[in-house]
Amino acid sequence: MVTEAGRKIITGETLTLAGAATNKLDTQITAVLNKPVGYVSAQPEHDQIPAARLVNKPNLFGQSPAIPTRDTRLAPAGRLDQDSRGLLLLTEDGVLTKAIIGPTSNVDKEYLVTVTGKISPDKIAKLCHGLSLDGRQLRPAKVTRDNGQVLRFILKEGRKRQIRRMCEQVGLHVTDLFRIRIGGVSINDLPEGKWRALTTKERDGLIKLGTGGNKTPARKPGGPPHSKVKKSMRHQPFKTRKS
Repeated sequence: MVTEAGRKIITGETLTLAGAATNKLDTQITAVLNKPVGYVSAQPEHDQIPAARLVNKPNLFGQSPAIPTRDTRLAPAGRLDQDSRGLLLLTEDGVLTKAIIGPTSNVDKEYLVTVTGKISPDKIAKLCHGLSLDGRQLRPAKVTRDNGQVLRFILKEGRKRQIRRMCEQVGLHVTDLFRIRIGGVSINDLPEGKWRALTTKERDGLIKLGTGGNKTPARKPGGPPHSKVKKSMRHQPFKTRKS
């Protein structure tokens, strides 16, 4: 019987879950939210509105094995600024959170970023490699010009306001930042302000990316898969309000 939190399972050991533990795993909520501008993903301050408040029954898109209650605590697995929009994962799943934002995570995030200022090959090259923030070198990024004044960023890290600060260093100003993908999870046709449940396949894929392929317990499917995102589309835990 394992009684202490954080117990590591070593090679050769077999972990068997009791019924109560299995039920808890099956009902853990991970919400895939299309966050609008104006909501904060982290702990709200003063009159800020937490994005978790949108994760309720009226805003559900599709089906979910569980619906948040007043006591549900959802934490962001990777922040998204108040003035940014798009894909945000809010979860009770600590294993998933660590896989996405842990120090060794290899989960990439994709953004469509609208900027003002002259875009040049030299600026794009600097955005891809060569910039530093807060005295630390950034990991290489993939940045391409998508259309007009829209840049497509693919990052494997998430420093505070990273993309906005990167653009400022090369003389560009961000007017819109839209996250469309985290690992194998895409925003697709999820309406703004709505959420759906993360599927077991998506969870397994994120954990595989984040942990280098180590296996973790699976959960019941959360919601329907969606088609690829259209090109034209542009932590501290907190409690959700009772719907």
